[in-house]
Amino acid sequence: MNDAQRARLLEGHWFAALPAALQDSLLALARVQRLEPGQRLFRRGDAPSGLYAVLEGAVRIGAVNRAGKEALLSLVEAPAWFGEIALFDGQPRTHDAVAEGASTLLLVPQAELLALLRDEPRHWRDFALLMSQKLRLTFTALEEMSLLPAAPRLARRLLLIAENYGEGEPRRVLHLAQEQLALMLALSRQTTNQILKELETRGIVRLSYGEIELLDLPRLRQAAQ
Repeated sequence: MNDAQRARLLEGHWFAALPAALQDSLLALARVQRLEPGQRLFRRGDAPSGLYAVLEGAVRIGAVNRAGKEALLSLVEAPAWFGEIALFDGQPRTHDAVAEGASTLLLVPQAELLALLRDEPRHWRDFALLMSQKLRLTFTALEEMSLLPAAPRLARRLLLIAENYGEGEPRRVLHLAQEQLALMLALSRQTTNQILKELETRGIVRLSYGEIELLDLPRLRQAAQ
C-alpha cells in the first residue's frame, strides 16, 4: 500500500469518515490484488474471502442464469468498497464478481477483519453504515423499477453512477457501455439507445464508444424527475 493508493481510498466518503485508527488497521491488514480483464474474483456460492476496495479499474457485480442471460447489478469503481454482506452473516457470496478491464483491488481478509472486530467491537457500526448505504440504494432502485418509466430511471442511474453511488465526487465522463447500462436497468439495448440518443439530441449527454459524457447535469436532473 503506497501513499497514492491511500489517497485514492480517502476520496471515498465511507473510508474518509472512518476513525484514523480504524483506517490504519484496515490498511495494515490489507493486501493488494491485481486482476486481468475478465478475470473472476469470486462467484455466487463461494465462501467469503473478506472485504474489498477498488483502487484502479472496476468490478462487475452480477449473475448469469443457465440460459446465459446476464443480470448486472452494479459496476464497482474506485474508491468503493464491497463484499460486506458476507462479513456480517458469514454466508456464501450472493453474486459473481468479475474484473472489467485490468483492475487493482485491496483485500482485507475475512479472518483478520473478524479478529479486529472481536477486539474492537465498536467498529461494527462503521461497517453497518457501509451496508446500510447500499441497502438504501437497493430499495430506491426497486421502487424506481416499479413506479418510473424507462427514461427517468435511466437518467437517475446516470446521476448515481456519476456520483459513484454516493462514494465519490461527481464526475462528468462515465466509462460505461450502453449494453452495461441496459443490463443494470433491465431494459433492452434498443430502448436504452433510444433514450440516450434523445438526451444527446437535447445536449444533455455526449455518446462515444464505451463512454457517456454528462454535459448538462441540471437538465439531466430535470430528466430524472
